[in-house]
Amino acid sequence: MTKNDTGILERYTGSLGQHIQQEYSIEKEYYRGDIKRGLRNSDGTGVPIGVTKVGSVMGYMIEDGIRVPVPGQLYYRGIELNEIVEAHRKANTFGFEEVAFLLLMGHLPSRTEMARFTDIMNQAKMLPKNFTEDMIMKSPSKDIMNKLARSVLSLYSYDDNPDDTSVENLLLQSIRLIGAFPSIVANAYMVKRHYFEGRSLHIHYPKENLSTAENFLRMVRNHKNYTEEEAHLLDIMLMIHAEHGGGNNSTFVCRALSSSGTDTYSAIAGAVGSLKGPLHGGANAKVMEMFHYVKENVDPKDDGSIKDYLNKLLNKEAGDRSGKLYGLGHAVYTISDPRAVLIKKYAQHVAEMKGYGDDFQLLQKIEELGIPMIQERRKDGTPMCANVDMYSGMVYAMLGIPQDVFTPIFASARIAGWCANRIEEVLTGNRIMRPAYRAVVKKVHYEPIENRSTDNFYMR
Repeated sequence: MTKNDTGILERYTGSLGQHIQQEYSIEKEYYRGDIKRGLRNSDGTGVPIGVTKVGSVMGYMIEDGIRVPVPGQLYYRGIELNEIVEAHRKANTFGFEEVAFLLLMGHLPSRTEMARFTDIMNQAKMLPKNFTEDMIMKSPSKDIMNKLARSVLSLYSYDDNPDDTSVENLLLQSIRLIGAFPSIVANAYMVKRHYFEGRSLHIHYPKENLSTAENFLRMVRNHKNYTEEEAHLLDIMLMIHAEHGGGNNSTFVCRALSSSGTDTYSAIAGAVGSLKGPLHGGANAKVMEMFHYVKENVDPKDDGSIKDYLNKLLNKEAGDRSGKLYGLGHAVYTISDPRAVLIKKYAQHVAEMKGYGDDFQLLQKIEELGIPMIQERRKDGTPMCANVDMYSGMVYAMLGIPQDVFTPIFASARIAGWCANRIEEVLTGNRIMRPAYRAVVKKVHYEPIENRSTDNFYMR
């Protein structure tokens, strides 16, 4: 397509905006009754569409038909996440690999099982021959999530048996993807900064004897150096992001695609596309964007100054004009998000050590002051908490991970949960997901072109 063709196309589509907006508008009255937008019930709870043994999210109890808020809990195969994290912190070991095994296999591994599982993951960390050159370096992308989705789809071509949905093959594909994701992300970032930022290109190979967290920090840094404390903090982030129940948007997308019988790579690429969204995995970057607006415009020692600016954000007078305080509130958690609690517990020391102490305190102030402000506007006294995105972006920044890698590293953890949910859907779903949409358009007759008297739109 020539530049002239592109200009004509832009003028053509630009002139249609108002017309298209009108054609696609749907009156609010049509959403009344049994229409459940966002697959949510009127009280905010999710519409049940299945059962799962993989992950469980608890933020409230139902007593006599009423939601009763409780401190948030997150379970992986029935084991509370907090127990897993605390056990590895006490033993000074890395836990993400064990979490991945637990989610896929349904039980904690023995030493022998863990060694075999790690061996397969280590092989997958080394991407197929020439994959980086052919799939990542060619047609570089400014967005790493898009490059990750494209790379996942490309792995189909490197699989000798990509469409086999036997449990054995699904497990093999899953372990390979869990191993490959961090390498794809690190290489895609290095290529992106080289081609679009004019910086030197460094591609570092992973080492078999290192954990996922250690390898990622090694591959994403020019000098390949990292501290043990940095690696353990990133390992915690990987553990807490690995799974979050079958109802979160990206996992639901993965399960919906899997219900159609499609291949693993197509289902996982769809989940990557979902996680990219700013209302899902991309929210951590939006929190940091909001934080920088706040930091530039307030006196961090003056609560009144902070509240005044938060009011401007809520009034759509500042920031991205969305009217949102990103990182506050959750669809399930009420009193607390266990992931945010864990981050605050273990990130505080690193924040002080790396000179982020004041920033961390300001972020906590946004949480402390922002929640009652939102509740007051909503006229709703239901408990509200900071979610994981409130603090995860700050942790990644503290670790020197650039903002455009925040969501890709999230994906490098959630791939474990996606794969476990895909396997469960393939083995137990047995029915393609097919929700209904009520058609509300008026029925009209077809008119031959010579009888159409007016133009609905035109090119300027």
